[in-house]
Amino acid sequence: MAATFSRRHARELALQALYGTEIGKRQPDEMLTETLARTDSSEIRAFVRDLVLGTLEHAHESDALVAPLLEGWTLDRLPTIDRIVLRTAAFELTHRKETEPAVVLNEAVELAKKFSTEDSGRYVNGVLARLLERTSATP
Repeated sequence: MAATFSRRHARELALQALYGTEIGKRQPDEMLTETLARTDSSEIRAFVRDLVLGTLEHAHESDALVAPLLEGWTLDRLPTIDRIVLRTAAFELTHRKETEPAVVLNEAVELAKKFSTEDSGRYVNGVLARLLERTSATP
């Protein structure tokens, strides 16, 4: 239970750092320093750093995976939190194979419900479910 809570907390911190880089136009290192100061856990710090830097590094790849699945939306029109959550989840699903896909999906939905619009959890769930179907269907 503690590991799940820690990972969820880490994902929230990563979301906050990514939001600050996108909306606040702040440098990732600056946001990471500020965000990581909120935890003493070296495990959480490492996970947050990996999520933030990996999400940023692979943003174009994640966008290419997610964009065709948006059904009536474009990435630019999505709420910022939804776009960040989808990018981070796509990064985790494609580059952090040690985390179960169902866990990544569930955590993304919870982040969207907590930090975005009323419909975001359901929307993020649908997009990521289609992404999982597509990626598990390809060898």
